Amino acid sequence: MVATVLVYEATGGTPGSPGAKNRVDGQATNDGTDVRFCTADAFNDVAAHPCIIPTLGAGDNYSYWKHLYLNMSGTYTTLNNIRFYTDGTIGWTCGTGGGLFVGKRAAGDNGCPMDASYDPAEGTAGTTGDWMDDGTDGHTYYKDEAVVPVDASTYTSVSPLTVDSADYGPDATDDSDAVVLQVVLADDATQGTQTDETLTFVYDEI
Repeated sequence: MVATVLVYEATGGTPGSPGAKNRVDGQATNDGTDVRFCTADAFNDVAAHPCIIPTLGAGDNYSYWKHLYLNMSGTYTTLNNIRFYTDGTIGWTCGTGGGLFVGKRAAGDNGCPMDASYDPAEGTAGTTGDWMDDGTDGHTYYKDEAVVPVDASTYTSVSPLTVDSADYGPDATDDSDAVVLQVVLADDATQGTQTDETLTFVYDEI
């Protein structure tokens, strides 16, 4: 037997306790095949709260950040070494300095522990989220680190981001640490629906 591993997105709730968990791993029997960035702390609320390009000279706008993690269950001995990567190119027209960014820690694993450090996204709904690295309103697990969020396209199959190196199992039903992602939009971004991008988790299993 092998583990059943599914990708979920957490939204809402309170620190250390997500309010909703929606499956987003691209399979047929899920809540929605795509992760959709928007300006609300909600799952796939892009129609009501789209990402907004800032006015000229106003500084960057942000999506609300998103927590993506693995849910593990089934019959297995050990699951560990969870990593995350892209294809090396995020083809979104987010403007100068814009793009898709991932939270980073100065040392150790980079994923956010869901039970201890989950932090609901906030901002001005319908306009902009708070930047995860903001010293006051940023994500509590990342904002005071000596490193800044990194362009997600930096991480590829040959150089993935280490998310969670803990051992899970045997036969445990559990959630991994989460990748925290956020879109940054500059004033020279191009309006419109962006192309689909594939984000990948990999792990080792015994």
